[in-house]
Amino acid sequence: MLLYMSTSREATSTPPLHSVSVAGVVVREDGRLLAIRRADNGTWELPGGVLELSETPETGVAREVFEETGIHVEVDELTGVYKNTTRGIVALVFRCKPSGGMERTSSESTAVAWLTPDEVAECMAEVYSIRLLDALDGNGPHVRSHDGKQLIGGSM
Repeated sequence: MLLYMSTSREATSTPPLHSVSVAGVVVREDGRLLAIRRADNGTWELPGGVLELSETPETGVAREVFEETGIHVEVDELTGVYKNTTRGIVALVFRCKPSGGMERTSSESTAVAWLTPDEVAECMAEVYSIRLLDALDGNGPHVRSHDGKQLIGGSM
């Protein structure tokens, strides 16, 4: 009986788990920004994905950008931390510079494009475009939460 009670208490007090992802705001010399159209849902977003246990955030963002776009990057700085409260995802967003490679699609992207900030605002959902725009303003790192559709605690 004691074992059952102990196990039951532990199960109810276990905090929810979060996933940590990384994304790169890759800025070209002409100010254009690297974006992908996702293969799974067709939306335009930053290149990025889940951080692996054995890698640093900087290594992870460089790997994810290359895997999804064919572009090698130098990671400059953390520009924002974003939490999707619905899905439990914490995203670390880094500003990066392209350092080589050629644009190509992958199994995760159906298109790769260099967009202007205005084009980003037009084609991306606001919860994703704000990450690019935050990276450009020089006032980061920003910390924001959203529910997958809109910012929590204010407007973007």
